[in-house]
Amino acid sequence: MYLGIELGSTRIKSVLIDESFKPAATGSHNWENRFIDGNWTYHMQDVWLGLQSSFADLVQNYGKMPTVTGMGISAMMHGYIPLDKNGSLLTGFRTWRNTSTGEAASALSGLFGFNIPQRWSIAHLYQAILNGEEHVKDIDFMTTLAGYVHYKLTGERVLGVCDASGMFPVDCAKCSYDEKMTDAFDGLAAVKPLGLKLTDILPNVLPAGQQAGILTQAGAKLLDPSGKLKPGIPLCPPEGDAGTGMVATNSVTPSTGNVSAGTSIFAMVVLEKPLTKVYPELDIVTTPDGSPVAMVHCNNGASDLDAWVKMFGEVASLHAGKHVQPSDLYEGLYKSALDGKPDGGGLMACNYLSGEHNTGFEEGRPIFMRLPGGTLTMANFMRTMLMSMIASLKLGMDVLAAEGVRLTQLLGHGGFFKTKGVGQRIMAGALDVPVAVMETAGEGGAWGIALLAAYMDNKNETLPVFLRGKVFAGFLSDYVLPSPDDVLGFEQFMRGYKACLAVERTAVETYHPCP
Repeated sequence: MYLGIELGSTRIKSVLIDESFKPAATGSHNWENRFIDGNWTYHMQDVWLGLQSSFADLVQNYGKMPTVTGMGISAMMHGYIPLDKNGSLLTGFRTWRNTSTGEAASALSGLFGFNIPQRWSIAHLYQAILNGEEHVKDIDFMTTLAGYVHYKLTGERVLGVCDASGMFPVDCAKCSYDEKMTDAFDGLAAVKPLGLKLTDILPNVLPAGQQAGILTQAGAKLLDPSGKLKPGIPLCPPEGDAGTGMVATNSVTPSTGNVSAGTSIFAMVVLEKPLTKVYPELDIVTTPDGSPVAMVHCNNGASDLDAWVKMFGEVASLHAGKHVQPSDLYEGLYKSALDGKPDGGGLMACNYLSGEHNTGFEEGRPIFMRLPGGTLTMANFMRTMLMSMIASLKLGMDVLAAEGVRLTQLLGHGGFFKTKGVGQRIMAGALDVPVAVMETAGEGGAWGIALLAAYMDNKNETLPVFLRGKVFAGFLSDYVLPSPDDVLGFEQFMRGYKACLAVERTAVETYHPCP
């Protein structure tokens, strides 16, 4: 039995798989980020309470404490977690959602000749240095959320190569941080006086298949305060949600790709050859076994839509006089979008709850608008809101298309695809490519990291061969082809969306909380 746990944006999910690699039990815990002192963050107390709750839910659903032979931790990529020599946090966790590192990201991109987005860990570190933050001199180790949890469970300062590649650029051939770039960073005028050596504070990089430590007595107690979970379990390298999404959709070979659509939304495309130049819309990261990947990442996914759905639930409860199950509410609302006009029927939305680097926004203001002649129906509203989730992604995918990167299909996973046939159809129309959803898509990254834990026992094969031959052989996928009407409708919607960004800019500049 192999255990995978992923700390996602809104849910901490645990998945237990058996020797057939299929889920035997799951557990989950809902949580939310907070906006505190100008930073998007999660309290570390919430991390541990959430992990314990998710694991306890899995044990209850399984019916007993499982005998686990391998496990792994995955979480949201990027962000900033600096620790001192005692392993104590020096700041609150600064997540991928923050867009306050523009100066650092721009300077490092120019220095390296490599796109460094604002959410990358190195951008957070350099911005803290430029800001003169007092804690920097005490940094002994910095990592991601997955790396932090893994460190507390095992004592090991390591990271899977995909997650590491979202902290600092990685040399794929060597499976280590790019040496020229680390030297360039250490030589910066603002860095040299600190005596900081980057490779001393970054986690060690490990490819998929390597053992990355064992669960300690203290780690077992952190995960299971009851004391029933035994220490000594081998752990695979901790990974980011992008890497586990690639594994969960069997998208680790060149010319394959996947889209993860939840609180954030991002596409991962495994490259056959390097891109011709640097693009601010594209990150270059890796697969969990070290192949180069172009990543189109957008901060804003389902958060604005979730708020609307919650309000519609309140309206439904007022009308029916009883609570409406969220799963029923989401399914009904998503299905209504299929009856909406392909272009949204004269409605428009910008779903920026936070900043969006792809379009140059450091802050967001969620906006819904309609033309005087627009048709305000639930179907058109839901169609518009779902299309607005994909719009920023579309801009980045257009850059890849201009580079000649072609895909025969994309694999989708995440909440956007949970209602059968809805998210797939809209995504297929938006990107003009067939979109498939596997029967395991609902298990997502927690299943992906459980597979990487199982891969430790199968590392005599390459990761693509293991996934293709042992895991996904016989798995069914549900394909949706792009409809010409949907493709044309989304093109029309995008023309309105690009114009709407001027309205969004004005809202960010002028609409602020009253003093």
